Amino acid sequence: VFIAQSRASGSHRDLEDEELTRIFVMIPKTYTEEDLREKFKMYGDIEYCSIIKNKTTGESKGLGYVRYLKPSQAALAIEECDRSYRAILAEPKNKSSESFEHDYYSNVMRPELRGNTLPFCMQPEFCSFEKAETRIQEPVSKRLSVVSRLPFIQEQLFALFDLVPGLEYCDVQRDPHTNSGYAVIQYSTAASAIYAKYKLHGFEYPPGNRLTVIFLEDGNDSSE
Repeated sequence: VFIAQSRASGSHRDLEDEELTRIFVMIPKTYTEEDLREKFKMYGDIEYCSIIKNKTTGESKGLGYVRYLKPSQAALAIEECDRSYRAILAEPKNKSSESFEHDYYSNVMRPELRGNTLPFCMQPEFCSFEKAETRIQEPVSKRLSVVSRLPFIQEQLFALFDLVPGLEYCDVQRDPHTNSGYAVIQYSTAASAIYAKYKLHGFEYPPGNRLTVIFLEDGNDSSE
């Protein structure tokens, strides 16, 4: 599947450079640019790889970019690479949403985000809660409602909530009369839904736009 562009919207090569050949991935913090290139070279010819680093410490943030020579190669990498890389197309540098992926991924993974909690983990078995932090004062379920004053993009919202293990579906619903965003999220367990609500309620996505995340009735006994 290829993405068609209007001839009037710019040169073909520029469009490929800006929109179709650069992917954004989540990686182990131990990866070097050479490691990143080695993992993704099987999908096509790589123009460059870069790893996002902390400007103060120089340490990797566990995020990186891979730019291919052809859109088909980038698309293949997104579809075929391991799900743990959370690969998506990177936003063009010249758009208003510049560095959007960098902002929301790095914010979600920051340990200090919204109190004394653990960051998201690449592997579920290394994620845990402190029991004192999980006291819930409201009925819980495996289903969440997400509301925003800005509309959602299905793929990007899915990528955000898929950082919590157990995501079953993400359904973005559109109201033709308003510009607000609304989505229903469902996880395989209530524990995953609790964690997602705990981490993402009030989270700014994109920066400056806070999400409201609440539980939705899913028909199960919430006392469990």
